Amino acid sequence: MRNMNKKSLFLGLIISLFFVTGCEILSELGKSIPSGNTTTELTNSEIVSGLKDALTVGARKSVDILAVENGFYKDASVFIKFPQEAIKVKEYALKLGMDNQVNKFEETLNRAAEAAVKEAYPVFANAITNMTFADAKNILHGSDDAATQYFRKQTWSQLHDLFYPKVKQATEKVALTKYWDPLVTQYNKTTIVTGNPKIETDLNEYVTQKALEGLFVKLAIEEKQIRENPAARVTDILKKVFGSLTN
Repeated sequence: MRNMNKKSLFLGLIISLFFVTGCEILSELGKSIPSGNTTTELTNSEIVSGLKDALTVGARKSVDILAVENGFYKDASVFIKFPQEAIKVKEYALKLGMDNQVNKFEETLNRAAEAAVKEAYPVFANAITNMTFADAKNILHGSDDAATQYFRKQTWSQLHDLFYPKVKQATEKVALTKYWDPLVTQYNKTTIVTGNPKIETDLNEYVTQKALEGLFVKLAIEEKQIRENPAARVTDILKKVFGSLTN
């Protein structure tokens, strides 16, 4: 009887040992197996920092691309053409053999935009500083141009007021009216016969609007690059924040 008790006790110890050891092994296995959700949670601070970095990189690059000679003039995506409402002036001038004046006029439009856009970055920087967590989160999970739309909403009016006098100064410097006035004068004389309305385009306003549109075109391109191309994420926080979207 005593021997049977000893055997039972020994058997119980063996079973207990296997049970405890098995649980420990399963526990360790559980620690080593990925849960399937490896995405690192971003803190609010990281989201804001990442989006501010993205806006800073995109804004600087957009301004740097456009604020140089031929930034507008040699780039088909932002080239400022003859005003659409004055296209009949262009057609009439070309018929008169004034090709050189037309070409010089379009060149001076673009030169004025290149000069004005240099002033954009400080305005962008202020909008970046004032960005809230809610703004950042909406941009992060928004469309491919969500940051561009944020900039447009926050800065368009201020940029317009800043650009307009710079454009005016630039158009005067490059003698824009020297090429414009003869074209319009010749055309407006014909309106007495044709009955077409005279052209009275505000060139400074036209260039200002086109310079702004071109700036936001470039900004949208840079934003899309950061979202889609890992190589465009030039800081660690950019890599972490935008990398989280593809994990």
